[in-house]
Amino acid sequence: MEAAVASKPVIKVAAICGSLRKASNNRGLIRTALELTKESIAGIQMEYIDISPLPMLDTDLEVDGKFPPAVEAFRQKILESDSILFASPEYNFSLTAPLKNALDWASRPPNVWADKAAAIVSAGGGFGGARSHYHLRQVGVFLDLHFINKPEFYLNAYQPPAKFDSDGNLIDEDSKERMKQVLLSLQAFTLRLQPKN
Repeated sequence: MEAAVASKPVIKVAAICGSLRKASNNRGLIRTALELTKESIAGIQMEYIDISPLPMLDTDLEVDGKFPPAVEAFRQKILESDSILFASPEYNFSLTAPLKNALDWASRPPNVWADKAAAIVSAGGGFGGARSHYHLRQVGVFLDLHFINKPEFYLNAYQPPAKFDSDGNLIDEDSKERMKQVLLSLQAFTLRLQPKN
């Protein structure tokens, strides 16, 4: 079994958080995913992609077929990835403005999201951010992203036992195991979508 896991090809995953807050629980989910891919999941190379430098979408900023440097760099990171892990907080029953802005910039022609596998995780109150998943999925379908169906991961961050520490780091072991299952599903789906050599 170990040899089979070790022989899996490496996939590149771009991890994007819709919250700009440093101590965001959703950013903590990304940190957990990064740790898991380094410590206990072979075959995934994950990189956190910061969306905070992106200017608000304004096509007047596209000059001579070029995007602003921060947008060019972001688009290149997405283009180089095989799949995407979104940590999507829920603001007013939807995804955040910074995340929608990132989606819009990378969808400008040519659309660099197209044909990539994706997964969504979230943490929040009430439904744990689940409603943002539905909206993000709708946007993603139009952008030709392909989302995993299961498992879904939305976490009520305020229900006992404690899920996060004061810095937004995930401390709940059951939730870490659920995150691991999401990553394994994303890995398997990404490999299914890749052309056979």
